Amino acid sequence: MKKSLLLVGLFCSNYMMAQTYSGSVGAINDFAINDFPLVVSSLTPSTIDTIGFGLETICINLTHTYDSDLEISIIAPDGTSKILATGLGGGGDDYTNTCFNNSGLTNITAGTPPFTGTFISQGFMGMVNNGQNGNGIWILRVNDMASVDAGNLLSWSITFGNSPATYPNLNFSSSNLPIVVINTNGQTIQDNARITVDMGIIYNAFGARNFLTDPFNEYNGKITIEYRGSSSQMFPKKPYSIETVDALGNNNNVAIMDMPSENDWVLYAPYSDKSLIRNVLTYHLGENLGRYAPRTKLCELIIDNNYQGVYVFMEKIKRDKNRVDIAKLDSNDLAGDSLTGGYIVKIDKPTSGFGYDWSSPILPPNAGGQVINYQFDYPDQNEILPAQANYIQTYITDFENALNGPNFKDTLLGYRNYIDVLSFIDFFIINELTRNVDGYRLSTFLYKDKDSKGGKINMGPLWDFNLAFGNANYCDGSFINGWAVDFNYVCSGDSWLNPFWWERLSQDTTYNNQLRCRWENLRLNQLHLDTILNYIDTMALYLDESQQRNFIQWPILGTYVWPNDYIGMTYTSEINYLKNWITNRIAWIDANIPGNCYNVGVDELVAENPFSVYPNPTSSQLTVNFSNNKSEKYITLHDAQGKVMSKINTYSMSLQLDITSFPTGIYLLEVMEDNRHQTERIIKY
Repeated sequence: MKKSLLLVGLFCSNYMMAQTYSGSVGAINDFAINDFPLVVSSLTPSTIDTIGFGLETICINLTHTYDSDLEISIIAPDGTSKILATGLGGGGDDYTNTCFNNSGLTNITAGTPPFTGTFISQGFMGMVNNGQNGNGIWILRVNDMASVDAGNLLSWSITFGNSPATYPNLNFSSSNLPIVVINTNGQTIQDNARITVDMGIIYNAFGARNFLTDPFNEYNGKITIEYRGSSSQMFPKKPYSIETVDALGNNNNVAIMDMPSENDWVLYAPYSDKSLIRNVLTYHLGENLGRYAPRTKLCELIIDNNYQGVYVFMEKIKRDKNRVDIAKLDSNDLAGDSLTGGYIVKIDKPTSGFGYDWSSPILPPNAGGQVINYQFDYPDQNEILPAQANYIQTYITDFENALNGPNFKDTLLGYRNYIDVLSFIDFFIINELTRNVDGYRLSTFLYKDKDSKGGKINMGPLWDFNLAFGNANYCDGSFINGWAVDFNYVCSGDSWLNPFWWERLSQDTTYNNQLRCRWENLRLNQLHLDTILNYIDTMALYLDESQQRNFIQWPILGTYVWPNDYIGMTYTSEINYLKNWITNRIAWIDANIPGNCYNVGVDELVAENPFSVYPNPTSSQLTVNFSNNKSEKYITLHDAQGKVMSKINTYSMSLQLDITSFPTGIYLLEVMEDNRHQTERIIKY
């Protein structure tokens, strides 16, 4: 009998350890951050951790007419913030009796509105159990990230007990990738409101390992930071826009991780792209076509001592001699040749408070009232002067009228008088190879330099291909057959359609023949299937260690993340899907690309390769021969991870590189000459 009473007493004692507190409620205001406080007092014991006693459960009840607008987070008294759910449920309504607890069998990402039941949170809420004092003010933050819909928080509570939420130990102390460390000094990163924070980068040379205990040897200073992107902001792994600044807050142009000096950068967060490399791969392909594409560097990110996963540190599209190399427009460039360039224009959703600047007078094919809208990117809306805005709008409209007119094929009266045809062909090829579901209609850039420097419209640079290569389950985005350019006939009800340009260009036999010649030439070299697949294998091997940490932090392998068509259980399966999809896509294009290659107009499409390399493969010496000694050549040798192994400038027609001491593997030899850019893969054995 005494034993029974003792057991009952112990059971009651443990049960009484559970302590529940309820928080404030109220309206969830539209397109706003809504904070609901909860005061915890007399918590016993006061220290919360993952072993004996800590936060166990968070429960919420709220109404909202569009769940995916919401990002719901818990903020502890010490400022630790963890996302519970973000961007889920599509247009579904409400979170009804929704609880977050480690004992849940289902991740909230697999739930459906109104998410009734117990779920595992998207972020590791157990990270608030870090030894802090649990007494104080807790906040449930409900961030409504889009306009129109609103709601109400009806109730919420937190429960502490002796089965506290835990989180995995990443044991992150070093990486083969560069390590980027950001300290917000207690501030909250926001959208469209930059804050000044500290950033350090650890990047040891020549493939040496990077340790968290190493000094910040690549950058150690101030930056401004804000969220970036549109739909990508709904994910818990956030993308960021950053600017390097000095101690006074002025722009500070710096070279970072082998990328040329500038101050505008992007920390891109691959999340729905579980290969982690779709953007990196696309920009690599674009660069190999001889076009400028944003330079990238894979890295691992830490913010306020919290591991964030694998990121891509990359260049932002910008007018610059090392980015979009066009003339600078000043306030006095209002007439003559100086007025004619340079300009960058984009077709995209309106973001960052900017609306549209003008609309095309010609409707897109198969439209139901939609129009094509343009935005000034450089100079932007705040800087462009009326004469400049009128000039570039008129020039693009004249191009569209010429392309739409009866003489559109005429070399003098037609579209060729306005555009760099090869740039349009290359843009088409990359968007079709990747079957980018957003291609042509979103994140689409074009630029124009002064008339004295060529002065025609160029397509590009490439931007935002995370939904490419079969990673979209809507509008035929995952299909290996069919043309992405036919989007208007597949998803005619979408708000953003493709311009009429591409359908009209396809009606020109000469254009189709040039397209086919360019494709066939690229397939022999830059777009050879082995070249692409070898690059993917190299990147996957480079990420083999860091991807494991990334998917511990974000356990989404085997889980649907919008808008995945394929859901792989492992990182290897995601990479294999990417490779198989590309293999099948290229085969379909080979069989279906229009035109005939009669070598008509090929001269303008196939630039002379400015160099040759031998022997390749090699174990020691490389000899590089050039086609002339009249211009300066800039030669850079990278290893497979992008590390710069050697840099040389020369006017000579030949040089030798000694790579005897380099590790065996694959290297990339890059040559820039007179705005031409060519690369060659080197094998060291």
